[in-house]
This record gives sequence, C-alpha cells and structure tokens, in this order.
Amino acid sequence: MNISACLATFVYMYKLVKPLFFSMNPELAHHQVTGGLRKFTKVWGAKSLLKSIYTLEDKRLEREVFGLKFKNPVGLAAGFDKNAEYIEEMAGLGFGFIEIGTVTPRPQPGNDKPRMFRLVADEALINRMGFNNQGADVAAGRLQKITDRKGLIIGGNIGKNKLTPNEDAVHDYVYCFHALFSYVDYFVVNVSSPNTPGLRDLQEKEPLKHILNTLQELNMKKPAPKPILLKIAPDLTKSQLDDIVEIVTETKIAGVIATNTTIAREGLQSPANVVNEMGGVSGRPLTKRSTEVIRYLAEKSNHTFPIIGVGGIHSAEDAIEKLEAGASLVQLYTGFVYEGPALVRNICKGLLR
Repeated sequence: MNISACLATFVYMYKLVKPLFFSMNPELAHHQVTGGLRKFTKVWGAKSLLKSIYTLEDKRLEREVFGLKFKNPVGLAAGFDKNAEYIEEMAGLGFGFIEIGTVTPRPQPGNDKPRMFRLVADEALINRMGFNNQGADVAAGRLQKITDRKGLIIGGNIGKNKLTPNEDAVHDYVYCFHALFSYVDYFVVNVSSPNTPGLRDLQEKEPLKHILNTLQELNMKKPAPKPILLKIAPDLTKSQLDDIVEIVTETKIAGVIATNTTIAREGLQSPANVVNEMGGVSGRPLTKRSTEVIRYLAEKSNHTFPIIGVGGIHSAEDAIEKLEAGASLVQLYTGFVYEGPALVRNICKGLLR
C-alpha cells in the first residue's frame, strides 16, 4: 500500500472514531487519544509507519525564523502538551515545531472540572483550564531525556501561578526561564490567557515591559541567548496593538504569537448553555480575528519582527491566509482536534502547491 492509500485509510479511521471521542468529555478524550497514541508508538514499526504517513519532508518547507531552522512552518500550539509528555509522539505526526506549556514554577491543578467544552456547530472549543500543569522542574526533567530531537524545534510557553500576585509575577517568569533554558529553543511569555484571574492585566504597557526587560537582561547574559516571544490576546484594541509593536521594538524580543483564545461570543451557533460557559474560545470563530491581528501587527511594524499565527486554522487555505497576512509560522490546536492528524501534512502539501 502506498503513502496516499495509507493516509486515506487513516483519515477514514479518524472519521470513524471521532464521534466516539466527541461523545466523551473533551478533557477525557484528549487523554484517551494521547495515551492511545503513546501505546501505539511502542509497537514495533509504529513510529516509522506514522512518520511515513503524516510527515512531509521537503527542503522548500524549511523556514529560518528568529535564528532557528524549522523543518516546516506548522507547529503544535501550547496547551496540547502542557507537561512535555508527548513530544516524540506529536513530532511523528509531522509537526515542524512543538510548544509545551503553559508551564508555571509550581505545580497547580488548574480550575475546577469540567473546564473544556465543545461547540460542535461552530467547530470550536471553550476552555478555562487555568494553567493546569506539573511545574517547570517536571517539564525540564522530561525535556532533558529527549536525546535526539531530529531537528525538531521545541518552545517553552511560560506563565505565572494563580496565587502569585501580579506585582510579583516577574519572579514566576524568571523561575521558568531558568528552569527550561537548557532544554527549549525559544520562550513564549503568556500574559494573554483569560483563565487565570488578572493575568491579562499584565498585557498593559508598564508591567509587560518590566517582565520582558527582566527576561531579556537575563537572556543577554547567556553565551547563546534564546528567542523570547510574546503571546497576545485577540481582544486587544488597535491602540493596545500599537503598544505591543512599541514594546516589542523597545525590549528587542524576537517576535509575537497572535493570538490566544478570545472572550468574545458574537455569532456563535452552538446552544446558549454551552456558549455561555466561562473561558476562552478557540477554533473557527477565531479565524478571521487572529488573521486581522496578524495583518495589523505586520503592517504597523513594517514586518520588523516575526509573527507566529494561531487561531482557527482548519485547512491549508487558512494557514496560507495567515502566512500571506504576515505570519512566518503557524500553529494548530483546535483545528487539529476537529480535522484530525492529516491536517499537518495537508497544510504542508498546500504550501508546496
């Protein structure tokens, strides 16, 4: 059986099992899928099979962005692998880079369950996970064990613990920076999740500059500094986006990830009882807005810093639209859940066309 036939078979199988997983609680389904993938890859020959089916290797897909060489421009967004547990498994599905986290200094359980909801009619998710993770030291320990990355780029998305007051938040980011520095290729400062009380206040100009400048000072003392990016919300106004451009320029960080989940609810078709759940919306409803933010930042900055585009990418066309708007790379999460693992290869094929 050739690769195209294998891929078609796996796509068909995903369509068959998707209703089963979508009948489960979303968080439970996530653990069932990732756990099942891990067990499958322990079978002799399974890793090679997955790689041959889902990975598309072509020199034309390679990108050099903020000094790093990416095998392809399609990455796994933060939130999927919070604790660096499934890097090798996800790499086998064709991703050019994987972002772990959000990681906080101390382990924390996150918000009460249930905390993730499907909006099937909108091809979206609502989550209010609340930075549930096992802590920076555990993530660092797992990353340390990955001896051969085979060219895979790994990013570390870092945040603050829920109980840390905003005035002390910088210490949490510094802790994570030190803990992960030897094991990640780039950092992402997350101040844009809507699910940690008060976190988005850190997007304001002065507190944000304080965090970024502090990290940059530490970074520049290293023999080989790592790129530091900022992940922003899609709900920022134009004046706030202008501030972001100014802050990135002033602090000389490497770039921006646009965007995180949205608190907006306009135009959703799913039942009101689900739509009204607290949390951030990801998926299709975010497609247009995240692209608008990317285009605005790219034009306002005269393309002086790279942007990673994320939000509502469900097809090759969605990814290409973000790249044409000014993104250098893209990331998937919700689209990957709805469309299945063939999405990465399909985007890469679309880029080659």
